[in-house]
Amino acid sequence: MKLLRSSFIVGSFTMLSRLLGFVRDMLFAFALGSGPMANVFFVAFRFPNLFRRWFAEGAFNAAFLPMYAKKLEEEGAPVANRFAGETLSGLLLVLLVFMLATELSMPWLMVALAPGFLEDPGLFAKAILFTQITIPYIFFMSVTAMMSGVLNAHNRFIAAAFAPVLLNVVFITILMKPSNDPAQIALWLSLGTLVSGALQAGVVFFALRRAGIHLRISRPRMSPDMRKLLALGIPGALAAGVVQINLIVSQAFATLQDGAVAWLNYADRLYQLPLGVVGVAMGVALLPALSREVRSDKPEAALSTQNEALLLATVFTLPAAIALFVLPDFFVEGLFLRGAFTLDDAAATASALQVYAWGLPSFILIKVFAPGFFARQDTKTPMILAGVSMLINIALGAFLFFQIGFVGLAIATSIAGWANGLLLGYMLWRQGRFTPDKKLILRLLRVGLAAGVMGAALAVIAYPLRDAMSGLPASYLLAAVLVSLIGAVLYGVSALAVGALRFSELRAVFRRS
Repeated sequence: MKLLRSSFIVGSFTMLSRLLGFVRDMLFAFALGSGPMANVFFVAFRFPNLFRRWFAEGAFNAAFLPMYAKKLEEEGAPVANRFAGETLSGLLLVLLVFMLATELSMPWLMVALAPGFLEDPGLFAKAILFTQITIPYIFFMSVTAMMSGVLNAHNRFIAAAFAPVLLNVVFITILMKPSNDPAQIALWLSLGTLVSGALQAGVVFFALRRAGIHLRISRPRMSPDMRKLLALGIPGALAAGVVQINLIVSQAFATLQDGAVAWLNYADRLYQLPLGVVGVAMGVALLPALSREVRSDKPEAALSTQNEALLLATVFTLPAAIALFVLPDFFVEGLFLRGAFTLDDAAATASALQVYAWGLPSFILIKVFAPGFFARQDTKTPMILAGVSMLINIALGAFLFFQIGFVGLAIATSIAGWANGLLLGYMLWRQGRFTPDKKLILRLLRVGLAAGVMGAALAVIAYPLRDAMSGLPASYLLAAVLVSLIGAVLYGVSALAVGALRFSELRAVFRRS
């Protein structure tokens, strides 16, 4: 159960980051709601954050990590670290050129990123300025992702998993400072993005040094290793880039409807909790494990690890998806309904969240199945399938947006996610690299049964419980937290009762390797 332990380490710190993220978002909703400055900052933050997700969640490390791990095992640490230093040197050059180009071209790029802001020149100018401030975040997070990949190859997950916590700490610190000027708050948050990026890179850098890993910067050159890295990395980057293009396109349409950018972002934050905790944890821990088993020519072990990853992802994701689908208004109101965030905002956000909820399992499937290709240095297949997903998302999103508004964008995103996840699983199955045996299928059915029991119970007790707590301060928030805890207990008991979970597996999480 080494995969489970590694996932637990990453998932625990990701959970901390996401919980702090909820605090951040509650403060953000209180201060800015779905007003113009909220939409402007979300656009400004989205651009660099896309590249954080691009690098940190698979694209770059999907190519780099298997190559580095192979050199580490076959040629030793000095050779592997020399390769990592060459990679870092080339990455720094590319990032500096990219940042300069985007800083200079942002007035024109913003036309595509937020066409809805063109009607208000002041809003459009602020969107350009705030985005230019946040662009260096790309530099710090790309370097952080690369260094994190080196640490992960050495089975050191803590520093890389902890680093994202710092972003939320910085944002919370800023939002705790009272201000009646929304533009000033958005400006400080933009500057805070830059500061948090530097802090995260610093944490991972010092973790490398403590581990005795020294990466030397040298003049970039096109060595055979770099050619191979590019040959593997470019398709992987394009595949991950497709996902981010989907988000950019959805955001561009959303700027055409007042408040839609903020509503989609608040809904995104809620479903990103299980996606971040489980999906990122599985992706970070699964790729090194699969890479080692494929490299050691252990196909049966690789199949077992792939099945274990799917089971674990489902165990921790499906109950969250059902809870968010059954009670979207309940959780949105509990977390955000205060200050500048109104009942209308809550209703709009909940409608998007309910759609994202039934799409959530598909996003986890992508995180589970994509490493099955990356571990075998196949980055072209995920690129092609992601391209299919992008076309579905753009075509369907454009059609639905002009029919039913911003909720159509969420529908298109979820449908495209299911297309991508199922196609990845089908291709792995066809290649003989994913075999859902009878044991896995039975366990998944039991997980579904346990999650269904929990969802039905929550639907019955949630609103009466909140009404009973109406006399308490922050009753909506307390009710949301209490219902979440009750749901976790109900699901845990049901899962153990029907055999979806076993005590031995839970003990393995806490047992030392």
